[in-house]
Amino acid sequence: MTCPRIEINLNKVSHNAKFLVALYATKNINVIAVMKGVCGDSVIADTLVKSGMTSLADSRISNLHKLRYSGINVPLMLLRVPMLSEAEEVVKSVDISLNSELLTLKVLSKYAVAHNTIHKVILMVELGDLREGIMPHEMIDLVVQVIALEGIKLVGIGTNLACFGGVKPDDNNMGHLSSIANQLEEKFGLQFEFISGGSSANYNWFMFTKEVKRINHLRLGESIYLGCEPLLGKPIPELFTDAFTLIAEVIEVKTKPSLPYGEIGQNAFGNIPVFEDRGSMRRAILGIGIQDVAISGLEPLMDIEILGASSDHLVINTKKISLKVGDEVSFHLNYGALLSAMTSPYVAKEYQASMEYLDVQMTE
Repeated sequence: MTCPRIEINLNKVSHNAKFLVALYATKNINVIAVMKGVCGDSVIADTLVKSGMTSLADSRISNLHKLRYSGINVPLMLLRVPMLSEAEEVVKSVDISLNSELLTLKVLSKYAVAHNTIHKVILMVELGDLREGIMPHEMIDLVVQVIALEGIKLVGIGTNLACFGGVKPDDNNMGHLSSIANQLEEKFGLQFEFISGGSSANYNWFMFTKEVKRINHLRLGESIYLGCEPLLGKPIPELFTDAFTLIAEVIEVKTKPSLPYGEIGQNAFGNIPVFEDRGSMRRAILGIGIQDVAISGLEPLMDIEILGASSDHLVINTKKISLKVGDEVSFHLNYGALLSAMTSPYVAKEYQASMEYLDVQMTE
């Protein structure tokens, strides 16, 4: 088989998606599947749509193009605030976008008018994580200008948490977003379709809150693909955490010293490495490296130790495992490793599903 590769269990992805759709629906929250972690993969997208996801989202316009051209026929959302240079493509190719800049909204308006279309927008509110978002006290002045723009329809507000500053979703910030929605709707006679409270990081808040208030929409990626919540990395009960497995091939096995010898300088990535002298060690090299995957996000599925990596080599301590050249070594991935490996053109993608599952998918 081709190496390195990611084995993608579509049955498990489907199960996770169905479970999460049903779970959040118990409190009247709709979810959208975020595709950026799997690089807009059309096979996975088709699986998600057939598993109950009624819309898809991505931060990259190129991934959204790929989804649309592959025949995916559900609303598409651009997650990252649009660049001015891609504004026309956003209007032409995307149903809805998240926004925080008036200048960008004006350019989107210009192209929406030129293409005789209506582009839907969600305004992002800054609630402490300090990534994208409008300061709450500036929302009213901005909305006054946004609702006056031709070709633009304001359909909701949202926020981002736990991505940059690590701020947890809780009753306070979710309540604040709900209050802002109420204030804007009352002042401007609006009725928002989306009060988008965040991402997979909202899981713990959702499970323990007594009232979700106005929150009716979440953007899910990690919990679908890895079956865990991002804040602590804990598995979500009843979800699969092993839908994705990275496989790498052994290309060298030798006993070598554990401590490099000779004068030490910077390595290939500008770092000065530090090693402990642990005597002779049975070491193996795998045919994968930093160019392919975020090494720090890998967890071996056998009792070996990752010693380090260069651009295209991963060095491991085989410990008591008897490996030989040509053997394969498997790893679980965290979200960063999944994102990097799915983006790498050097990592093959192999889809796995039972025949019963494929038959159902093809007839639905």
